[in-house]
Formats: sequence, C-alpha cells, structure tokens
Amino acid sequence: MVSHPRRWYGRTDERTNLPDGIRVSVCMATYNGATYIREQLDSILSELDIDDEVVVVDDASTDGTVNIVRAIGDRRIRVFDRAENLGYVRTFEESLLRSRGEYLLLSDQDDVWLPGRVGTMLDVLRTETVVASNMVILGTGERPNWWMPARTARQWYRNLLRIVAGVSGYYGCGMGLRRDALRVLTPFPAFLTESHDLWMALGGNLLHSVGLVEAPTLQRRVHGENVTPLRPRSVGKVLAARIMLLRALFVLARRIRRLRSVQTS
Repeated sequence: MVSHPRRWYGRTDERTNLPDGIRVSVCMATYNGATYIREQLDSILSELDIDDEVVVVDDASTDGTVNIVRAIGDRRIRVFDRAENLGYVRTFEESLLRSRGEYLLLSDQDDVWLPGRVGTMLDVLRTETVVASNMVILGTGERPNWWMPARTARQWYRNLLRIVAGVSGYYGCGMGLRRDALRVLTPFPAFLTESHDLWMALGGNLLHSVGLVEAPTLQRRVHGENVTPLRPRSVGKVLAARIMLLRALFVLARRIRRLRSVQTS
C-alpha cells in the first residue's frame, strides 16, 4: 500500500502544467435523462470556469437527452453519444478517459449541485487523491441513511471493510478524483458490472488518500428510475456484489504494488 501517492504520481497544481490548460472535468454518464438533464447541467455550469469542461457520454438514449444537451450551446460541454448501450459503469469509465482536466468530478444526470461544490471539492483534491461528499435529498433537504461523518475519512481499513460489507456512503454523484488516480483506477476490470463508485472508494482507501466533505455539496434526486435500487436486493445478488468487491480489492492492491515497484526501481 502507498501512504503518500502524490510523491510517486509526480503531478503539480500549477495551471501551466495541466493537460490542455483545463482545471476541472465534470464526467457525466447519461441515459434517457431528458426530464432532468437541463436542470442538472445549469447547476453544474454555474460552478465552472470558462476553461473547464463537462464530458457527457450518452449510453444510447432513446429519448431527447442528447439533443437537449447540445441545444444548451455551451462550448464547455463535450458530448459523445454511442449507438450501443453498454451500461452505466462503462459509460462513466469512458467519460473519465475522455476527460482532459486535472480534477475530475463525477456527476449523475438528475441531481442538482449546490453553490460552492466545485471549490469545496477541489480544496480537498489538492492534497488527496479521491474525495467524497455528503448530500441531501432534493425537495426535502433530509439527510440520507448513508451520511458519512468527517471522523471516518482516515479510517482506511474500517472503510475498506464497510465498502465490502455494503454499508458505506460512497456514491459516485458525490465523488471526485485527481487525474493521477486514473493510473490505478483505469481500466475498469471486466467483472466490474456495477458500483464504479465503490471501485474508486476502494482505490482511494488503499492509497490512504481519501478526503471527506461532511457538508452536503449536492441535492440528490430520488425517483423510480435511479440506478441505485430503492428496494432491498435478493440474497443472491447481495452475495454476488460482495464477491465482486473482494475481487476489486485484490485487483487494486495488485495495481498499486506494481506501480509502486516501477517508481522505486
């Protein structure tokens, strides 16, 4: 395991060293999101600088999602629409790989960002590899059951156990990472068919470099079409998910060891 990944990634925070001069890339996966996508993008664009970007990868929507996004006419939005539906995990992976910024913030298609989210997340990412924030439920302002206290940020081994046990509060819509992290996190393994957010959380905790923003930075929209299931899953599906996360843990540990050995050789 690596305690201080910034030493071996070798990145700096100076503007002149950022790829293509881009500071922030918002990485979004969309699929049939026409109902809420405009409200979400409006809340995101108001947070970004003129040289930042929003990378939208559409997973073969059959509604007007892509047309709505393109009609906004903001040059910071880059849209990539595919003809084949590959699922949200591969869609987020493609969005991350197409990004050009130093700081990558994930976004769902149907939430609303709160003012100050970008600055708050970047403050953490200047010293940590992965960041997660809390959120409130849109329309109610209530805290969800998965609220994460700030004191848990550095409980790396406990967090790993929580993630594998399925009792953690890491949700992709509230997460971000430094570009450096892609060396560990990509490519996503073929067996990762869900929980790209937990994959990133495992990586950050294995690196001992996860920051937590306890204050909410977005309003999460809860509705019947959320990817995260609203009802309990069957025992078989829960067991399969736990096995998948254990496999993910071993893959990430192996990648980190390999990168560390290359850096020290």
